[in-house]
Amino acid sequence: MDPRNLYDMSEGGDVGRFPQWSIHETRDLVMIRADLDSAFFETKRNKLLWEVISTKMKERGHNRGVEQCKTKWKNLVTRYKGMEQDGAGQHFPFYNELQEIFTNRMQRLLSMEPRREFSFDDHEDDNDNDKMEKAGGSNKKRNRGESSHKLRETVEKFMKQQMQTEMELMKMYEAREEERRMNEMEWRKRMEELEKEKLRLDEQWREREDQRRVREEARAEKRDTLVTALLNKLRS
Repeated sequence: MDPRNLYDMSEGGDVGRFPQWSIHETRDLVMIRADLDSAFFETKRNKLLWEVISTKMKERGHNRGVEQCKTKWKNLVTRYKGMEQDGAGQHFPFYNELQEIFTNRMQRLLSMEPRREFSFDDHEDDNDNDKMEKAGGSNKKRNRGESSHKLRETVEKFMKQQMQTEMELMKMYEAREEERRMNEMEWRKRMEELEKEKLRLDEQWREREDQRRVREEARAEKRDTLVTALLNKLRS
């Protein structure tokens, strides 16, 4: 068995029904859930948020559905709460990540509602919607409308941020491609200049060789003429 999956065996709930979660995909789930924690904090109607999480997991290559992600997160929270009580957090691979999530959430709670009691399970379960519906009357409709409006705003804000990030990354990629293209053009231009310079030097060398050969032939012809004249004089 892959040692990265061993810790899953102690988390009852998703073992047996779904494939075991690796350390890598569990860490991705925690990171994505942490990014959206403020959205979960602001609304109890979180079905769409879990769909966003499932979509983001699939974008990272993890085929995990909404219920799988939700069940895994609840198991992680349960495991974290147990480690928190037992003081054995060092044995839980994601203890620090979850501690940071709940610490940030408690800070938000304290800043917005100083007297509100902090709970690990705030906004974690869709069953909270049943409590809201039991309130009845116009307050229920108003709260539901406000929650839906906040959820839409949060999701729209998240998607806009994602689009802006993707656009910035695309601009960076295009800028790098343009820089690479310019560098390549400069390199080709330089190579062409070097090739032309080489051809020019080769031409100059051939001209000098031709001139040297003409001079050598002229000297040889002159020498032969002198030798012939000298021999003729000696014979006479």
